[in-house]
Parts: sequence; C-alpha cells; structure tokens
Amino acid sequence: MASFRLFDLNPEQEQAVRTTEGPLLILAGAGTGKTRVITARVAYLIAQGVGPDEILAVTFTNKAANEMRERLASMIDPDQARRVTMSTFHALCMRILRQDIERLGYKKNFAIYDEGDTTGLLKKIITRTAAKDEKLDPGVAKAFISKAKNNGWSAPEGEESLVGAVFARYQAELKTLNAVDFDDLLLLAVKLLNEHPDVRTRWTRRYRYLMVDEFQDTNRLQLELVSLLAREPDAPAGTKPNVAVVGDDDQSIYGWRGAEVSNILEFEAHFPDPAVIKLEQNYRSTTAILSTANSLIRNNPRRRPKKLWSATEGGNKVRILQMPDDRQEAEFIAQEIDQRVANEGAKHEDFAILYRMNAQSRSIEQQLRELRIPYRVVGGKSFFDAREVKDFLAYASCLLDPGDDVSLLRIINTPARGIGATLVERATEASIRKGCSVHAMLQDPEFLEELGPRARQSVDAFVGLLDRHETRMCEPLADQAAVLREFIEETGYLADLARTCKTPEEAVKREGKVREMMRWFEENLAREKGGEKGGLRGFLDDMLLRQEKEAEEGEEQQRGVTLITLHAAKGLEYPHVYLVGLEEGLLPHDRSKLEGTVDEERRLLYVGITRARKTLCLSWCRNRVKYGGASPSMMSSFVKELDPAWIEHRNVDEILNAPVAQEAAKARFDRLLAFLDNIPE
Repeated sequence: MASFRLFDLNPEQEQAVRTTEGPLLILAGAGTGKTRVITARVAYLIAQGVGPDEILAVTFTNKAANEMRERLASMIDPDQARRVTMSTFHALCMRILRQDIERLGYKKNFAIYDEGDTTGLLKKIITRTAAKDEKLDPGVAKAFISKAKNNGWSAPEGEESLVGAVFARYQAELKTLNAVDFDDLLLLAVKLLNEHPDVRTRWTRRYRYLMVDEFQDTNRLQLELVSLLAREPDAPAGTKPNVAVVGDDDQSIYGWRGAEVSNILEFEAHFPDPAVIKLEQNYRSTTAILSTANSLIRNNPRRRPKKLWSATEGGNKVRILQMPDDRQEAEFIAQEIDQRVANEGAKHEDFAILYRMNAQSRSIEQQLRELRIPYRVVGGKSFFDAREVKDFLAYASCLLDPGDDVSLLRIINTPARGIGATLVERATEASIRKGCSVHAMLQDPEFLEELGPRARQSVDAFVGLLDRHETRMCEPLADQAAVLREFIEETGYLADLARTCKTPEEAVKREGKVREMMRWFEENLAREKGGEKGGLRGFLDDMLLRQEKEAEEGEEQQRGVTLITLHAAKGLEYPHVYLVGLEEGLLPHDRSKLEGTVDEERRLLYVGITRARKTLCLSWCRNRVKYGGASPSMMSSFVKELDPAWIEHRNVDEILNAPVAQEAAKARFDRLLAFLDNIPE
C-alpha cells in the first residue's frame, strides 16, 4: 500500500475515490486522470475491507484492462490485485456463458467464431440462399447482423428479404455448430441473466461493486448487462446499486457502431439519485489547446457542461494553415517535422498526424518516405491473421471439439491428404441436411458408401488421426501440451509449411509463429493449473480475446511519426499533433449532415484537438484530390467556432517565403558542428 496515497489526488479525484456506496457518475474530461481514479478507487475499496473478489471493473479493450491491472498491482499487494476482476465486456460475458450457457440450449464447450470464421460462414450461406439474380456482399450482411444483435434483435422468422433470410440461417447454423460470434457473447449473456434469476443472483452477489470505464461508448445491450449485474432480482425496494461509471459525453464518437451517448446523458434515468463528480483539471495539454477545445465543444447543444483547464498557463497558439492542395499539405508537414527534429531536438515519436479518412494518409506517407522519416500507420496486420497461426488454432480447436465445423474444414486437407474440395462440399451439404457436424458425417456409413476406395481411405485415416489424439486430450490428468505437440507433428503440418515457403527465411519465420503459439499454450497451462480458465479451452478463449491486445502492442512497438485516424487516436496523446483535412464535407463529413450526426463530428474534432500536449497544427486545403481528380474545398465550418484568442491563421506560402529565424539557423549550425565533431578521424 506504500504507493497508494490519497493526497496524490486532486480534490475532485479524491472525492470520486471516496464515494463508494450507491450509483456514481464520474464525468472525466480528456486528460483528467480517469485511469488513475479507477485504480485508486479499487485500492481504496480494498483498504476499506471490501474483498478483491467482490470488485468488477469493465472496459472495452484488453489494453485498457491490462493497464488498470498493472497500475493496481503497483498500488496494493499483487496477490490482492490479481483477485480483482478487470476485463473487457466480451471477456466478462464469455465467463458468464461458460458456466451456464446450457440453460440456453448450447453445450459448455461452445466455439467462438472470429471475424474470418463469421465471414466464411456467411459466404456459404449467401451462396446457398440467394437466387440467381440476387447478390449480397458478405461484409454488408455481417454489418447488418452485428447491428441487429447489438440492438438486441433476434433473427427474423419467415423473412422474405435476402439479408433477413441470411441472418436467420446464419444464426440457426451457428446454433447447430454449437458456436457463437462476438456479438452473441453479449446478447446471450444478457438473455441468460434476464431469463434465469438464479444465475443473475449468483453473479450480483459475487460482484458487489461495479465500475465501468468509457461509459459513453456503451450500447443498449451493454447498459442492460451493467443494470442486470448491478441489482439483485429480489433486492428490497429502494436498494441502491454500487455501480460507478466513468466517461465523457464530449468524447462519444462511436455512434456509427451502436454506442449511445444517451446512456451517459441520461444516467439518472437508469440509476436514480447518483452522485455526480466532474474531473476538469487536465494534466496533458496547454491552456491554448484546452481553450480551443472548450470553445469548439460548447457548440454541441446536448451535453453535460464541463470546462477543461490546466494549472500550466499559456502555450503556443494553435496554428490553422491554409494549403493549396493535399500534396502541398503533406510536403509541408513532412518538411516541418524533419526541421523540428533537427532544430528542436524532438524525436520522430513525438509527432502524430491525425486524419478523418484512411485515404488521406497516402500522400503523407509518400512525403515521409521521400525525406526518409520513419513512421508507423496504426492498424497493421495482426499476428493472428497469419495463415499458420489460424491453422494452429484450428488444429487445437478440433482436438477439443471435432464438431467445430469451421476449424475442421480449415485443416481437413492441410496438408493435402486426399480429401479434395468436392468431397468436402458433399460432406458439408450432407451434414446440413442431417443436422449434424461434418466430423459426424465423415463417419456416417451411408455417406462413406458413396465414396470411392481411395477417398474413403483418406477420410478414415484423417478421422482416425483426429479421434486418437482427441481421446488422449480428454483423458484425466492428460499432458495437453504434449498431446497437441505430437498431434501437430504427426499431421506433417510443419514440413508442409516449409515446402510452401519461397525462402528458408520465410519458413523459419512461419514455423517460429507456430512454436510461439505452442509456447503460449504451455505457459498458459503452467500459470492456470486447471480451474475456470485452465486447459485447452481456456487457452483458445484467451487467444480469441488476445487478438485485439496483440494488434495494439504491435503498433506501439513500431517507431517513428504516428499516422492515425481520429477515431483510432481516442485515448492516446502526443507532444506535437498535426490534424489535417479540416474541410467542409470531410470534417464534418458530408454524410453527417444527411444523418443528423454533426454533433458527433464536432466531438470527433474535439477528441483530435485534445490529443495534443504541447503544439497543435490544423490544416485545410483549397483543393483536394477526390476520385482521381482535384476538387475545390472550403474551410470547415468548425474553424469559425474556435476562440480566435488562442489561434493564428497562416497561409503556407507566407511561411515558406519567410526568412529563417536567427535562432533556428544558429541551432541548425550548432547541430551540424556537433555532428562533425563526433565523426571519427
């Protein structure tokens, strides 16, 4: 407890930490230390005698959950910190369903389909469902189904539209396969708690203190989940739930994916008579940046009033640069970053370039490459997207549950073992007709009778290989890691993987990923030693939920200037920020005017502005390349809302033609001399 000190907090933060009973709304503006408050509040609860096992903190990403967990472990006894449940919504729902999903007609060993599995299944269903003259993009169907589930809608019955029929068939096939997708985790957990009071009672008694981070990003189902967990079904009337939510309605920018800002704006309607505490002291940005942000966001009519302020006065004014076109915009920014690194001693990692649309990064990347400036584009390919990693997980899933059709179909002929596409298609169609798994169909005497001798021999060999190792895996006290390792080796997968690589280096790299997965599994077994999360099932669940964390960590390990969308930048901060494309039609986006979401676009710009710590530069172009040709542009209407006392408008031509300042020239000369002095003779 040595590092947990309440006097390190400002008065509002301390009040939020000490308010432990009843509903609590913490309005935490950008950069006001909300993660610190959440972890300090958990530490304070434990210091007051609350059991660590009785505390639940929920957030949206593994990164945020891990950051809270690490901070807590530095504040209190690490063993106590480990007993506190800090997880994402999906991880929490998975834990709930693993215990009682049988109440909903599923088996406990249900599979969780990731994005690739879902898309693959939808493609097959669309092919079988659509008429010859009908077309439906799997991505569109997936987005429709996801939105429907997050609104709590069930699959339609007797639906005549193609997308409705696909939704119904998709959900039916998932149930047949004993599988759920990521949206189902939330939907089914809410359904389970709603329909089975005894299950709900067990969880509400387990977690007596709830905390929810980023509450402004919750959708209707997530709000319902929190409400169900916060109140016992048979609690006496007037009992106040101990639920604390942390959020900022001014940073609600995910309405397009189902987030409802009304959840935080109307918190009192869901949890009556709450304590409301505002965190407004910003520890990130200068007064100039905060005043600019405040002047913008106050134009949103529906918000909870708050005003960010900093104890550090002043700061450079926010620059608004007018550019001839987006090529010049990119060129100027790249050159200025290069000069600032040379003249000011800044690092490339100190700079971030934010934009509304991914397409805006292309010209910027080109200019950065020309000047040999290192950079990273946030949102690269995940480790888990690699073919060999997906293959490994599919093999592991089949050992645990041969009835997992998606995994089975992925590895049934990888490496090639004489079970071709035509045979697989026949087995899949037959399994759908009979309502069984493909694995069961491969053992069906009638189906096997229809195969030729060679095909039947191949099927028998594959089924025998799988069943033999599945039996070993399910034995009590089995060395699961050894079984999985021997299974992979006996399939000949690694040798086949090496043969398909173009170079020895590629083979080593791909095989290394498989061995890395094996090592993770062994570490998982050693760490968990059985129990709720243990074994191969726990490992596969962890791998699914770890994909987001791996992508985030991979991005952070790269070096250089950060190129990132405004949406992805939320929660991050950088010493120097360039926010490009501040033009009408781009920010605010044209679509927002038609859909009535201009307020969310204003919040998006507010989020971008508040990422900057020391300096901020906004730019707009008179012409921008769109659809292959230059189109005239106008300065964003949002610019007129910014307080002129804290901004300066400049034309890039004026800057380029201005003489180099004496201080900058001297600094550059001094650096050159220092460089020459360090050259060995």
